[in-house]
Amino acid sequence: MAEKLLASKGVTQIEKVFIDQDPAKRDEMMTRTGRRTVPQIYIGEVYVGGFDDLAALDKAGKLEPLLTNL
Repeated sequence: MAEKLLASKGVTQIEKVFIDQDPAKRDEMMTRTGRRTVPQIYIGEVYVGGFDDLAALDKAGKLEPLLTNL
């Protein structure tokens, strides 16, 4: 769902990190975000959170400005 929302905003490049295939990456994600669920979304260097956080950012009108600052 996160990918669909981002695609609807014109995002064409998404870097995916598959934490189920790399335990070190899973540990890194948990250390950086404090969360265990996926997806965990960064836009540039800005940590957004999960899909619910991304959708809330969009609903508040704050997603598109964040995307234009890339």
